[in-house]
Amino acid sequence: MFLNENYLLPNEIAQTLYHNYAKELPIIDYHCHLDPKEIYEDRPFKTITEAWLSGDHYKWRLMRACGVPEEAITGNASDYEKFLAWCQTVPKLVGNPLYSWTHLELKRFFEIDLPVTEENAETLWRLCNEKLQQKDFTRRALIARSNVEIVCTTDDPVDDLHYHHQLSQTEHRLRVLPTFRPDKALQIDHPNFLTYVTKLEKSVENAITTYDAFLRALRDRVTYFHQHHCRLSDHALDTLVYAADEQLSLEAIFAKALAGESLEENEVSFFKTNVLVELMKLYHEHGWTMQLHVHAYRNCNQRMFERLGPDTGYDGINDQPLTQSLQKLLNAADAQDHLPQTILYSLNPNDYDALVALMGCFQQEGNNKLQLGSGWWYNDTRAGMRHQLTKFADGSVIFNFVGMLTDSRSFLSYTRHEYFRRVFCEWLAEIVVRGEAPADLRQLKPLVENVCYQNAKNYFKFQEKDNGKNRHRR
Repeated sequence: MFLNENYLLPNEIAQTLYHNYAKELPIIDYHCHLDPKEIYEDRPFKTITEAWLSGDHYKWRLMRACGVPEEAITGNASDYEKFLAWCQTVPKLVGNPLYSWTHLELKRFFEIDLPVTEENAETLWRLCNEKLQQKDFTRRALIARSNVEIVCTTDDPVDDLHYHHQLSQTEHRLRVLPTFRPDKALQIDHPNFLTYVTKLEKSVENAITTYDAFLRALRDRVTYFHQHHCRLSDHALDTLVYAADEQLSLEAIFAKALAGESLEENEVSFFKTNVLVELMKLYHEHGWTMQLHVHAYRNCNQRMFERLGPDTGYDGINDQPLTQSLQKLLNAADAQDHLPQTILYSLNPNDYDALVALMGCFQQEGNNKLQLGSGWWYNDTRAGMRHQLTKFADGSVIFNFVGMLTDSRSFLSYTRHEYFRRVFCEWLAEIVVRGEAPADLRQLKPLVENVCYQNAKNYFKFQEKDNGKNRHRR
């Protein structure tokens, strides 16, 4: 019974939808945090710990909840000791998605059907490490074996995209494309902003002494990314602000920042607002999709942040007001006909109704120009996925949904697409069983294929080649 072929597929309709239409579709991973250098170098993993636990703050949080000492999580314990600690943790995780993901990864990548337990730790350690030394267990081989067509990494504007270029010349099984992530360019209040401006200067080979020069540099980097087949941007807007103030000067604010002077809160907000609006214009001109990730509450535990740094499992969910600032931002871009395709992700599921309603105010010219992003992070669960699907369907058009992404730093995370596809087919079959839609496979087949693959392929326009000019597509 455990994770059998009909796992999460409780009836014949769900089973047909998954096995006949969803299961074999390729994967477009349009947002992840894999390192392009790692992908290019294509090294084998030293141990299962490196492949499974390194950098995985999902797992780290659960180990801490089970009282595992930090030494065996992020500390100096041996790889086997860390693996053993995870094996001791997993049996306690029934009901958590990581219980399913862990065993799915074992089954799909390693063809191991044993439960993850302390008793099985030595056997799992040996079998997994033996497999990892085989040629089809390198980084790229794992991606290719998962039937992945496109991987979109997350890249800073100053990145030279060297490894993306190298991969485009040497890797023919899949495409690895950049995503423009300009968070540091907006953080004028960050202590390292001047350092970042210096890096931006080097990337464009021009001095940045004015706000106008700063915008030109960002414009140059967008063009550079586009030439390297980038078709998406991404922003982590943990706090979304919108500020309009005719009394403020962007040149004066930028000059103060360059001089190392402290900025007032209204100056910071005004700068961030205007840079973001300018970037939205560039995204629209290039036919890109903008992703906004909102309402993460970063580094909640100051003591552990000082000890371990960011992205170590100490982030939470924010509950600040969102709608007014977001409406003003979208409206400002739309008023100039510069609103790009946009995917709105909120870490707080209480935002879904407001986001879906707001999306509907800007839908035009295309299929769901605005999207409610897939259940993200803490919502990347069966319940979270079903909730997101329900809210999307309630207020928009689920037929047009661009579907799942990994948002992961792990090369073993592609089973999350299987998990999502099973959950989606389960959810859709329930609608049919309730009599809310006909059991007509001619209608259901394209719906499944669209959400699981085809919409992402069409929406992001990865196949469109750059003609050397910015284009007003929408």
